Amino acid sequence: MNTDIENLFKDKVLGHPAGLFILFFTEMWERFSFYGMRILLVLFLTAPLLSDNPGWDWPREHALALIGTYASLLYLTPIIGGWIADKITGYRMAVVIGCIIMTLGHASMAIETTASFYLGLTLLVIGTGFFKPNITSIISEMYKGKESKKDGAYTLFYMGVNAGAFFGMMLCGYLAENFGWSWGFGLAGIFMFLGMLQFLLANKIFGEIGAKPSKVHEVEIPQDINEKRPELRINEEDKVAIKLNPFTFYDYILIVLSSVGGLLYLFNDPLEKIYDTSLVPFEIGGMSGTNIVVLAALAMFLILLITRIARYLPIVRDRLIAVSIFGLFTVFFFAFFEQSLGSMTLFAQDYTNRNLTGDSAVIFKIIDALLTTVPLIIITWVIFLLVKKTHNKIAWSNVALSLAFVGIWGLVIFRLIDKFTQTELEVDATWFGILNSFFIITLAPFFSKWWESKYNPSAAIKYGIGLVLLGLGFAVLSYGASDIPPGAMTASVSMIFLILAYLLHTMGELCLSPLGLSYLSKLVPARMIGFMFGVWYLAIAVGQKAANTMGGMIDKISAEYSLGTFFLIFTLIPIGVGIISMLLNPILKKLMHGIR
Repeated sequence: MNTDIENLFKDKVLGHPAGLFILFFTEMWERFSFYGMRILLVLFLTAPLLSDNPGWDWPREHALALIGTYASLLYLTPIIGGWIADKITGYRMAVVIGCIIMTLGHASMAIETTASFYLGLTLLVIGTGFFKPNITSIISEMYKGKESKKDGAYTLFYMGVNAGAFFGMMLCGYLAENFGWSWGFGLAGIFMFLGMLQFLLANKIFGEIGAKPSKVHEVEIPQDINEKRPELRINEEDKVAIKLNPFTFYDYILIVLSSVGGLLYLFNDPLEKIYDTSLVPFEIGGMSGTNIVVLAALAMFLILLITRIARYLPIVRDRLIAVSIFGLFTVFFFAFFEQSLGSMTLFAQDYTNRNLTGDSAVIFKIIDALLTTVPLIIITWVIFLLVKKTHNKIAWSNVALSLAFVGIWGLVIFRLIDKFTQTELEVDATWFGILNSFFIITLAPFFSKWWESKYNPSAAIKYGIGLVLLGLGFAVLSYGASDIPPGAMTASVSMIFLILAYLLHTMGELCLSPLGLSYLSKLVPARMIGFMFGVWYLAIAVGQKAANTMGGMIDKISAEYSLGTFFLIFTLIPIGVGIISMLLNPILKKLMHGIR
């Protein structure tokens, strides 16, 4: 294995092995297809039947119920996909399987029938389960013994994530809104296929890395606890405590029942709202079976978590309590942050003035052209360096990659010509989705410097700042929507409010999102990391479902009160939870026992 790692490090691009950039572009195309398709969902489902670009004309609540279930499942299947790769397929084969299944999913959605649409969503959920956890595991294997370079590798890798999201939302959104939904869904599938092809054709460059199932389940974390952070070594007392706390028969019963209850709720919620059919057709005290099932599942999961944590020795127990509190804050954060997929996209489409003329149209065209071409020029330069280093070893992989980028350049130029020839410009509703990726790429270096400085705040304060910034983003939208009368289905609010909201939300995300897994790796005993990563993904899944359940109330609240009130609710709760996080700082510091 070491020979394979040494061979990989012989061919370097920007100081990292060429293999990292194979993974960079594979991930980029996967994120391109994933985000490109995802931002279209709510617009396609709610688009009127009688329009230039007819959709399914669903009520917003129905569309967001389905999207909430889909988004939640995307965070649950990777737990299973990681296990299958560890035990059966190996990481590389799991990535290929995931790519093929997702390509079929996108192709299925492009057909636009009811059956093919649901089949497509199902295939995307399964494919993501195979792909998502295993591509990062390959990086982990590549950098064994070279941990000092791992942080830089992940920084580059996540630039690929954001570049994919950026171009996917821009180009799939542009084609779907201007030429038809199937064009957007289909484009996502084409680039997913090309991404799989360039990865598959470059497989020999990795040697045996990621090829065989690992004997020990490894969950990728930002740094190796025991080697890189000697002060965080698991002491003998902790090891004894872990060994004394095996899963009991009752633990397994609670795991099964809470899992079944949670999945039942995820599937039943859209079924009940869209098709008026229930898998749990009963009521108790005026409460529907769906709500009873989800509350019972939540109660059983909390009992499981509390009883397991209580059985550990004090230091381990305290740290796990801290992780659980951070997990709760994570649920709150994602429940509000993920409005970008639902209510904020609807706000962009129906309530934002997207028509530009004169000087404002010219300024937008110039900014849009720079936003589009500068990142593409940088990535094309990286491709040139990669091809220069590897043209003898993986020529066909480079052909597939170059072909994909010729396609991207062609689409970008076509889009820019189309925009520049319009005298009255209408900004696509999906365009606002790219702002999050753009702000992450531009602001991440500043936040990274802040975390490395002497002014680096504690975990609870970072969470607090993140939640407050999130709330302030919604405050901007609430103010922007304050003149919209109750029940209005359209309006012409200035797009500056939406741009400011995305800026504040991204700053909040940079304070909070990268911290979760980092603190989890520091606070959780080594042998429990797999279980707690599962819990963490579960927290994000709950946040995803909650986001769209709350977003689905947009019509009800804006009809009864106003759209400004709807966003005011989303302002007050995150700010309130953020202040609670800051007030809990002294308690959480004690619970963390010296870990920063």
